[in-house]
Amino acid sequence: MKFVMAIIKPFKLEAVREALTELGIQGLTVTEVKGYGRQKGHTEIYRGAEYAVSFLPKVKIEVAVETELVERAVDAIVAAAKTGQIGDGKVFVYSIEKAVRIRTGETDADAL
Repeated sequence: MKFVMAIIKPFKLEAVREALTELGIQGLTVTEVKGYGRQKGHTEIYRGAEYAVSFLPKVKIEVAVETELVERAVDAIVAAAKTGQIGDGKVFVYSIEKAVRIRTGETDADAL
């Protein structure tokens, strides 16, 4: 089992959710986050005054998948989230040692 975490632009969330659903991935967790990468934020003008926005709004998606689905899940996220512009985000993959569904007590792949 693997844990896939993706940081993407907020307006790409629905496209990524649809892409993962098509793969048969049933559940995911979404968190609104702020951050920056190479773009280091940007400047905006508000009421004639220019100010720097250091942390940009992003969405963090977390999903646990069976090892056999990892590459397809990552490819689906990348394809759905890509705009070709700076700040498209990143995908990270972690190993999961154990998973337990609290309601039924199912473990590991059955818990997903």
